[in-house]
Amino acid sequence: MMQRNTGAGTPIADAERYRILVEAITDYAVFMLDPIGTVTSWNPGAERFKGYTAAEIIGQNFSQFYLPEDRAAGLPGRALAIAASTGKFETEGWRLRKDGSRIWAHAVLDAIRNPSGELIGYAKITRDLTDRRSAEEALMRSEEQFKLLVQSVTDYAIYMLDSKGHVASWNIGAQRIKGYQPEDIIGAHFSRFYSDEDRERGEPQKALDLAAEHGHFEKEGWRIRKDGTRFWASVVIDAIRDPSGDLIGYAKITRDISEKRKAEQALEETREALFQAQKMEIVGQLTGGIAHDFNNLLMVIQSSMELLRKRVPDDEKLLSLIDNATEGVKRGTSLTQRMLSFARRQDLDQKPINLHEFIFEMTDLLQRSLGPTIVIEARFPIGLSMVRADANQLESALLNLAVNARDAMPAGGPLTISAREENLAPGNSLRLAPGKYVCLALEDKGEGMTQDTISHATEPFFTTKGIGKGTGLGLSMVQGFAEQSGGRLCLKSVLGQGTTAEIWLPTAEAMEADSALPSSRTVTPPAKPQDLTVLAVDDDILVRMGTVAMLEDLGHTVREANSGEEALNILAEGAKIDLVVTDQAMPRMTGVQLAEAILAEQPNLPIILATGYAELPSGLGSVLPRLSKPFSQEQLAQALNAAIMKRAKGSDSPDVPPTFK
Repeated sequence: MMQRNTGAGTPIADAERYRILVEAITDYAVFMLDPIGTVTSWNPGAERFKGYTAAEIIGQNFSQFYLPEDRAAGLPGRALAIAASTGKFETEGWRLRKDGSRIWAHAVLDAIRNPSGELIGYAKITRDLTDRRSAEEALMRSEEQFKLLVQSVTDYAIYMLDSKGHVASWNIGAQRIKGYQPEDIIGAHFSRFYSDEDRERGEPQKALDLAAEHGHFEKEGWRIRKDGTRFWASVVIDAIRDPSGDLIGYAKITRDISEKRKAEQALEETREALFQAQKMEIVGQLTGGIAHDFNNLLMVIQSSMELLRKRVPDDEKLLSLIDNATEGVKRGTSLTQRMLSFARRQDLDQKPINLHEFIFEMTDLLQRSLGPTIVIEARFPIGLSMVRADANQLESALLNLAVNARDAMPAGGPLTISAREENLAPGNSLRLAPGKYVCLALEDKGEGMTQDTISHATEPFFTTKGIGKGTGLGLSMVQGFAEQSGGRLCLKSVLGQGTTAEIWLPTAEAMEADSALPSSRTVTPPAKPQDLTVLAVDDDILVRMGTVAMLEDLGHTVREANSGEEALNILAEGAKIDLVVTDQAMPRMTGVQLAEAILAEQPNLPIILATGYAELPSGLGSVLPRLSKPFSQEQLAQALNAAIMKRAKGSDSPDVPPTFK
C-alpha cells in the first residue's frame, strides 16, 4: 500500500486516511449497502442525520428512509437497479428520519464492484438540504470499507490535505473531475487547482484559515483541471483534529457544477422573461375565463336579436337597430375568439395543410385587405412538407400579420411571404419539441420595432397604434394559435429596417382522402326533422332561456334543467326525450360527465355539447358533437339535424366529431 509523508512526520496508511477523511466530513451522510439494499455500515454523521443508531439500522433495508408512497411506487428498488446498471443514481426528494419528520435530501448512490466486476454493494452519500445542518461522520465497520466507499464515488472529488494544504489522498472522483492521477498530485499543494488571480489574492490560504477557525468552509468558484480547462466547483473543506484538538489536516470535497452554473446563469439572464411568462399565464387564465363568460353574454344577446328580428314590424329603423346589435355580437364573438386564442383555449380543427396552395388561394384576399400599395411576393421551396393546423385560425393569423406589415409601411412596399423546413434538435433556441417544422415567415420593410417593443408585442391589449385603431390582441392571438398548434411565433425586427414575423408549425404527413372526414363546414341540413322533445341543460338562466326560445321557435318541445343532476332526474322520471343540448362548464357536473351518465342508461340518445373551450377531456369529450358558443339558430338547427340523421343511420360516433361554428 503506497504511503506518503503528511508533512507532520507521521506516515498515514491509505486506508487510515480514508477513514479519517470520511470521519471528518460533517455535511454528508456516508454509508454502505449490500447488493439488495441492506445497510452494512453506519457512521455517526448518518446517525445524527437520520436519527438511527448503528445497532438499530445495520441489517435493515434502506427503503425505510423513503416515504410510504415512494416505497409503494418502488423507488428504492429502482434506485438500486439504475445504480447497478449505470454505475450511479442521483436524485433529490423527501426522506424520513427515525422520528417520522421529513427532510429534503440530495442523494448519490454508486455501485461498488470487486476487481472481477462482481457487484458487492453500494456507496451512498446523502446531504440534508433542508437546513444544511452539520452532521458528524462516523467510522465505517472496517478500514477497507472506508477505502471502497470513497474510491467508489465518482461524482465527488474526495481527498485529504495535510495541515499545510498538501494533497495526502486522492479518489477516483478527483481523478475524473480534475484529471490528475494519484502519483501526479499527492504531495503537491492544493493551490494549483485555483486560478492565477485567486492565488494572487491568497484564496487558497484564506480557505484553509477559515476552515481551521470555524471547522468548516464552503464556497463556489472557478477551479483548474490538469489540462488547463476551467470548471465551476462547489467546494467544502472540513478541519480534521486529533483527540487532543490539534489540527492534523483537512477533508476536502469538490464537485463539478459547471452545468448547474450555466443553468443558473441562463435563469438569471431570462429572469424578466420568466416573470413575463408567469404574468402572461395568469393573464391568459383570466382572459380565458372572461372570454367564456363573455361568450355566454353574447349568446343571450344573439339568440334574443335573432328571435326579435323575426317578430318586429317591417320597420326599417327597427331592423337597422337590430342588425347593428347583431353586428356588435359578431364583433364581440371575434374578440372573444382572439381572447381564447391568446389563452390557448379556442377550438381548433387541425388538418394537414399545403402551405403553397394555401397562400396561393389567400393571395386575392390578402391583396384586397392590404391595398394596391403593398406588393406581395411569395417564395416557397419545392417539396415543402405539409403542416397540421386549423385553416381558419391560420388564415386569421396571416391576415393579422399582413395588416400589421401594411400599417408599418404607410407609403407602401413589399411584403414577402416565404417558408422553409427545418429539423429542430433537442434543446433548440425556440424551446420547441425536437422534430420537423415549417417556418412560415412574413417580412416587411417598414418602420421596425425596438427590442423593448418586441418584448411587449405579444402581450394582450398592447398596441402601438392609436386609440380605437386596434384591440392589441392580434399578435396575442397569433401566438396563442401557434403554441396551441404545437409551434411558436417569433418576431425579429430592427428599428427603421423592417420586421419579420415567423410562425413555426410542426409538419404533418399527408392524409389520404382527408375530405372524406366529417366536416363542420360542409354539413348541409336536410329538411326540418319531425318535432323533437329536447332537454336543454345550462346553469346560466339567461343562456338557457335563449336556447329554449330558439328551439321552440324551430317547432320543438323543450324541457329545461339548470344542472346535470336535474337533467338526470328528468330522465329518470321516464320523460320522453329525443335529444339533449348541454353546456360543458357547469358546477358539480360538467357536460361531458352528464353525457357519460346519460349514455350509460340510454346509449342511443343524441347529445350535443355547447362550449366555448377546446380543452375537453379525452374519450367521450373528444367525440361528442359540439356547438361553439355563441351559436346562431341556424347552427343550432344544423347540429340537431345532424344528430338526428346520425341516430337514424345507427352509425357509431365519428373519429372527428362535427363542430358547428
